[in-house]
Amino acid sequence: MPLKILAINWRDLKNPLAGGAEVHLEENLRRFVKMGHSVTLLTSNFPGGAKEETVEGVRMVRQGNDYTFNWFVPFMLKRELKRNSYDVVLEDINKVPFYSPLFQKLPTLVVVPHLFADAVFKEINFVLGLYIYLAEKPIPWVYQGKKYCVISESTRQDLIARGIPAENVHVVHCGTDFSLYFKDPNVAKEKEPLVVYLGRLKKYKSVDHLLAAFAKIAADFPKARLIIIGEGDDHPRLLDTTHKLGIESRVTYTGFVPKEEKVAWLRKAWVVVCPSLKEGWGLTNIEANACGTPVVCANVPGLRDSVAPGKSGLLYPYGQTDQLAAHLREVLSNPPLRRKLEEGALEWAKNFSWERAAEEMIKLVSEVAEKK
Repeated sequence: MPLKILAINWRDLKNPLAGGAEVHLEENLRRFVKMGHSVTLLTSNFPGGAKEETVEGVRMVRQGNDYTFNWFVPFMLKRELKRNSYDVVLEDINKVPFYSPLFQKLPTLVVVPHLFADAVFKEINFVLGLYIYLAEKPIPWVYQGKKYCVISESTRQDLIARGIPAENVHVVHCGTDFSLYFKDPNVAKEKEPLVVYLGRLKKYKSVDHLLAAFAKIAADFPKARLIIIGEGDDHPRLLDTTHKLGIESRVTYTGFVPKEEKVAWLRKAWVVVCPSLKEGWGLTNIEANACGTPVVCANVPGLRDSVAPGKSGLLYPYGQTDQLAAHLREVLSNPPLRRKLEEGALEWAKNFSWERAAEEMIKLVSEVAEKK
């Protein structure tokens, strides 16, 4: 039966600050609409954003901003539930929780890409970090008895360790848009070694670790380049680090690039690197793999789930730049290994489609809605 779904998330994909959590939720919501379900998304507004609009069938209702949205949610819920009837609520927790069960009694599925825990203190000041850290603490009690949809086994284990019953936590891996991310036989790898980072420039993403590792191998690969794709508030610090390491001529910061250009870099790269402290999953890993490019990643929650070690890429202990440099040297200097990883990457990526993800997730949503 068609469901009326009310979703809540900090941002939507039109928001300039949107990231992986928004991709994950909306890739699924848009497919729910195609399946015949009705979907409304409550989210924050941004400069130039419409207060209400429909995007690919999903009705967007925006209020507040990136700092105040959670304070608007109780009032938005009250108004929305008064005007329209819904079967189920999907609350996406990827910053401060909204605690929606305190303000509505509908069956609720809790979507969790990952929780920050103490990793938040690496990214922002202590006061704001403490606010987010403490806001996560009541989750087991506020959402008691609710089912959770997480995107990796690492996040599942995190929630279980926090006291949430294992039977209530279900893993639905992220997907990949294979109409965009695929190996194009007409696009060759760069002639000289090309290392790529793709993602936001945030402290916890630890791009400075990649810069340090690249500096260690620069002399061995005099024609190698490092391309850093993305924007973020850590950009000035990274530029300063690049200067101090003496590798300015070898490193290019592209800023934001259109999807087509991003895909072109992923196809031409010899290897894509993700040195982050913690992730819910590794969307970029699978996107690179789908383009026929192996990855080297920190062995941390989320990232380790999206890599098949020795098949689609290599893992190294977080923060150990010597080991990261060793893996880069190994991939860049060993053509047979690189070809093996490229072939393995393509096979591994095939396991992750958004169609499969949406089918698994809507089944879970339907099970939750039946409790109404």
